[in-house]
Amino acid sequence: MPLNPPSGEKISITRGALSVPSHPIVPYVEGDGTGRDIWRASQRVFDAAVEKAFGGKRKIAWLEVLAGEKAFNQTKEWLPAETLDAFRTYLVGIKGPLTTPIGGGIRSLNVALRQELDLYVCLRPVRYFKGVPSPVKRPEDVDMVIFRENTEDIYAGIEWAAGTPEAQKVIAWLQSEMKVKKIRFPETSGIGIKPVSREGTERLVRAAVRYALDFKRKSLTLVHKGNIMKFTEGAFRDWGYALATREFRAEVVTERESWILANREKDASTTVEANARAIEPGYDLMTGDQKGKARKEVETALALLPTHGDGKWKSKVLVRDAIADIVLQQVLTRPKDFEVIATPNLNGDYLSDALAAQVGGIGIAPGGNINYATGHAIFEATHGTAPKYADLDKVNPGSVILSGGMMLRYLGWGEAADRIESALEKTIGQKRVTYDFERQMEGARVLKTSEFASAIIENL
Repeated sequence: MPLNPPSGEKISITRGALSVPSHPIVPYVEGDGTGRDIWRASQRVFDAAVEKAFGGKRKIAWLEVLAGEKAFNQTKEWLPAETLDAFRTYLVGIKGPLTTPIGGGIRSLNVALRQELDLYVCLRPVRYFKGVPSPVKRPEDVDMVIFRENTEDIYAGIEWAAGTPEAQKVIAWLQSEMKVKKIRFPETSGIGIKPVSREGTERLVRAAVRYALDFKRKSLTLVHKGNIMKFTEGAFRDWGYALATREFRAEVVTERESWILANREKDASTTVEANARAIEPGYDLMTGDQKGKARKEVETALALLPTHGDGKWKSKVLVRDAIADIVLQQVLTRPKDFEVIATPNLNGDYLSDALAAQVGGIGIAPGGNINYATGHAIFEATHGTAPKYADLDKVNPGSVILSGGMMLRYLGWGEAADRIESALEKTIGQKRVTYDFERQMEGARVLKTSEFASAIIENL
């Protein structure tokens, strides 16, 4: 598939900062199934928002590249090399939903793109737009940004099917060499490997802290299942804390440090041991070594008094951690406690979709896949292809539209992104919506995909 770039210029990156020309070339994949309708509608919104925001001084030069069914039909490849080359060359792109091929080969085109370009952050902002039907009482309390690690965990795809020679070989090695005795039914078990690395954790948490600082968010929560998976997700927690306090010491405070500093401010005469007893309810039952560790933690926190004392810690980004299953409960019962979340791959998958349901569903949930070091980023619809609705001009294009807004903000074109978000919210408030919202709203007017885009453009 020869690519014929439109008239425009390449986006570049220098020392971690994007350089975006006035007419950047942006590759796009329209997507499969409903993707065709959604992309046509969304592109009109993007172009209109950029025109309104910048008065014609800036304009995107769109470059179509192929992936999914359209690519296979034209090239007999699901993900042609030319498409990967285009995303590598032009740095920033956007895509609609893609079909997962059935049978052998690529398990998921979305995962393949993330892994090939090392897009290690899956960025999922979740916020409520006034007027959107929601199953919860206070959806307006949800305003979170999820940093989901994108390249490790079980999504690395390292697994072997039950009964295969490969699975049997791995199981035999685990039993004989590693003395594993906890595989309950070894003859019929599939086996998977869950890699979680220090480097992978650190670059994700680094991006999350920087985001919290740049957008003046108050807290970062490390979400993990480290109480069970101590050397993978537990390590994610430990490496995350270490990175945050090592590289951003002046700008962050951990939750336990905040307790220690608050105790000291409440009573300046409190001793180290009394402070340790206050943060560790079981202190008197601890061993001598455990007590020593708790006192050392207090002393280390109190050493921050020159920079974090006298209440200064309250203006820092609060770094804390929470167990994944508890978080899935608390985002329902106390969503205001969460602002920025950093988490391994599988947790992030569950959490982002669960949160999307609280604010109206995955149909308006945007997403981006980013490598902040190289500048590469692909923004995308977070829903599937819904083939039964293909070419019916019916489905909600909100996910791609908001993902495009994320892309514009990433390019530094925040004025256009703001217009898109405001216009979408205004359109929904006018009860001019696609069928998925109309059936849940009283007095709403149902619009086609293309009509919904036109209504947003009117409200820009």
